[in-house]
Amino acid sequence: MNIDFSADELAFQQEVSTFLAEEFPEEIRNKTANSIELGKDDYVNWQKILAKKGWAATNWPVEHGGTGWTPTQKYIFGNECAKAGAPEVMAFGLKMVAPVIYIYGNEEQKQRFLPDILASNVWWCQGYSEPNAGSDLASLKTTAVREGDEYVVNGTKTWTTLGQHADWIFCLVRTGAADVKNQNAISFLLIDMKTPGINVSPIYLLDGSPEVNEVHFDNVRVPAENLIGEEGKGWTYAKVLLTHERTNIAGVTDSKNRLKDLKEKAAKTSDGMPGSHSMLSDNHAWQQKVAELEIELLALEYTELKTLAAVSTGKAPGPESSILKIKGTEIQQTIDILNVEMAGYYGLPFVRDQFMDGFDGVPIGPDQAAASAPIYFNNRKATIYGGSNEIQTNIICKAVLGL
Repeated sequence: MNIDFSADELAFQQEVSTFLAEEFPEEIRNKTANSIELGKDDYVNWQKILAKKGWAATNWPVEHGGTGWTPTQKYIFGNECAKAGAPEVMAFGLKMVAPVIYIYGNEEQKQRFLPDILASNVWWCQGYSEPNAGSDLASLKTTAVREGDEYVVNGTKTWTTLGQHADWIFCLVRTGAADVKNQNAISFLLIDMKTPGINVSPIYLLDGSPEVNEVHFDNVRVPAENLIGEEGKGWTYAKVLLTHERTNIAGVTDSKNRLKDLKEKAAKTSDGMPGSHSMLSDNHAWQQKVAELEIELLALEYTELKTLAAVSTGKAPGPESSILKIKGTEIQQTIDILNVEMAGYYGLPFVRDQFMDGFDGVPIGPDQAAASAPIYFNNRKATIYGGSNEIQTNIICKAVLGL
């Protein structure tokens, strides 16, 4: 694979860099640089700026508003955004439900939903996992019973990320009879979160944030026109969505930026200033850990580029999405561990307020070291969501090795 950029690609890289310097809001830039938690308005604001430029939907087909970029251009864009500290677009709408709609939805559904997703006018969340159906998702119990021109939905979805902000939710629901095989009784339904009978209950994480939720459906009436594709085919559509999700979870550009930041902090003395001694980066054991991590991240990056090349031809990601998910999340957690090691005892205190917008106190420790432990604990979920890494290993064994 040729890793040298052409003249046109270098010009595109400069265009992206200039755009970020001029259009990426300083307020959001400062928040990401100081580990301040972003709010819904921050994400929506940034996505609207990208949409106005025509750069929000990098993987969509051109006919629906996609960029038409080559894999190399997508790679350049991701890297430049990571270097600038720009947050990734919220995946649930642009990267997850949108591909299902433009591949399997009818023309009316495409016209109804895709423009608002592209413009970030609607915030989506995902209704897949249930209290007793996580890794074994096909055993889900939430039902949707057809009554005339409506479905009546009952059940509970859990681990619904940022569901408290959502306008709509895309759900896997059971529409088949009890004696139908699990996978053949599941349908893909779009539900307005303002519909009577929906209740959202927060689940507070170790860092004190209600990042995930339980969503309860009590006789929720949903127009049948919100069914995507055919009844009973939802499992097929869900698998396509999950391959896109797992590819996104790899987070290569974000990991590259975090690793760069880690190395810069390690090259400072204990008082937080660059120096010629007492620097963690001089420690040979530390150097070996970082070198091994860089090698794994480089290998993951090339695997992702190959996947992007396949996606650019109109294909959905294949079993390589499982490889990306496994290695990507393992690398993310390794970076978390190294940050905790570097923070030392400064990683022990946790004052949630110092990561919130408007905090006017004094951060604990050098270089926001206190953020290391909350990020470490929060990110333990990475190897579980999107299909646990153990499940991904089974997929690879079956789809790649034929076992």
